[in-house]
Amino acid sequence: MNAAKNRSESDPKSGPWWREPMMWLVLGGPSLVIVAGVATTVIAIRQPDPVVAEDYYRRGLEINKTLAERQAAAAPPEALRPALQARNHSATPAESR
Repeated sequence: MNAAKNRSESDPKSGPWWREPMMWLVLGGPSLVIVAGVATTVIAIRQPDPVVAEDYYRRGLEINKTLAERQAAAAPPEALRPALQARNHSATPAESR
């Protein structure tokens, strides 16, 4: 009995559980994750992603044609092609035989 009395006298009184800082550290992280998950769900429900267009493949082909036309218009003239090829090949390592 005397040992129990000495132990209780040396321990500081503990307050209510909500006043313990360690408790808020332990419960704070999971609580924030739950709140973030609910917020993400609300955003996903209110603003859904648009559906892919039915003719997405045709649109993609048209974009590729447009890009090919732009590249053809921006191509260097024939007189500069050998110089460009030589410049590009000078940066590549020689093949070992």
